[in-house]
Amino acid sequence: MAGTLLLGGHPVTVWNRTPGRADGLVEAGATLAATPAEAVTASPLTIISLTDYAAIYQILGEHPDFLTGRDLVNLSSDTPDASREASAWAADRGARFLTGGIMVPAPAVGGPGAYVYYSGPSEVFAAHEPALRLIGDPRYLGDDPGLAQLFYQAYLNVFLTALSGLLHSTAMVTAAGTPAADFLPDAMAMLTDVPAMVGNGAQIAAEIAAGKHPGDLSTVLMMGATAGHILRTSDQAGVDRALPAAVKSHYDRAIAAGHGTRGWTALYDVIKA
Repeated sequence: MAGTLLLGGHPVTVWNRTPGRADGLVEAGATLAATPAEAVTASPLTIISLTDYAAIYQILGEHPDFLTGRDLVNLSSDTPDASREASAWAADRGARFLTGGIMVPAPAVGGPGAYVYYSGPSEVFAAHEPALRLIGDPRYLGDDPGLAQLFYQAYLNVFLTALSGLLHSTAMVTAAGTPAADFLPDAMAMLTDVPAMVGNGAQIAAEIAAGKHPGDLSTVLMMGATAGHILRTSDQAGVDRALPAAVKSHYDRAIAAGHGTRGWTALYDVIKA
């Protein structure tokens, strides 16, 4: 992110808990701050990217008077409630706070397809949107500081669950003595084929919103039977059963709730709060 902003013509001051990580940026023209206070006060905009929100308080301190009049854009990962608490914490110290969730890995920042969710005060987003656009397409969700983190965590839930499914399936196959290389290429292709098999997001959203889950192609009963077969295959292979057991539980509960002849999106009714 810092390198992208430098390339975009912005003066950039950097600070890192491990100073040596900034060497390349300094060589590219960034200024290395000796302290977090020096970094924050170097610019009206401070972009924060840390492991979690607790690290923000550890680094900036409990009562940082240097935040007064500053705008903070926090791209760290945490929960929506943590974002709301941090926004209130910043406001109590005279700063404005915008939450962000960057949806691409570091090498893709600033490139084609990069995008970032933001939420918080609209005036803060508007003031810094040109600079933030360099990082990735900015998608503003509204005034609630927690919304960007909610979207971030929800999308990463899709991502992490898919990765666990990929490795679990690979373990099933390699348990039979088949090399992973014989399985993974087609498994990766299946991930990209999912929209063609189940419909695009707009179609699925319409079914969920209407509470209509047509089972003309495949039913909860049929797919639940498959979930059971996957679980038994996992048990027979001796691989971890937690993931397929969780998936099967969704189908079991949907069937128990009377959704057996409906489509797979009926699982939403037993998953939602």
